[in-house]
Parts: sequence; C-alpha cells; structure tokens
Amino acid sequence: MGNITTTGFITEAVAVTKSDSTVLDNVALYVGTGGDLTITMKDSATDVVFKNVPSGTFLPIAATKVKNATTAADILAIG
Repeated sequence: MGNITTTGFITEAVAVTKSDSTVLDNVALYVGTGGDLTITMKDSATDVVFKNVPSGTFLPIAATKVKNATTAADILAIG
C-alpha cells in the first residue's frame, strides 16, 4: 500500500478483515458502516478506540491494525 501518484490521488483500496494479529502497511481507513473502531497506531503501537465513527468516514490516520474489538464494518485500507 502507500501508492500515491504524482497527481496526488490514492490508487489503492483494500477490504480490511478485523484481526488482532494482521499488520497493515501504515494505512488510512474508510469506514463504510459506522461503529467503534479499535486500531493500533503506527508510531506509538498504542491501541486507540474511535467511538461511534459515522458511516462513510475517512480517517487520515497511520493505522497498522484493525482490532477484533471493532464494531464498525465495511472498512477499507486506503493507501
């Protein structure tokens, strides 16, 4: 992931499967169906809970994991 073209547009989006062990490649996230989003932040390796994320939200964060505790769904890794 992390494919940004010279035009500045992101060129890749991949469906995310919630997992406490699967490591993502430092991605931003899109939440299709709202709920709580529990992620691991890249630099601090700290788990953070974004409460009540609305459907259709882009989160410009550096996430490395989407944890099983997440109740949001239809999540895409954007890179």
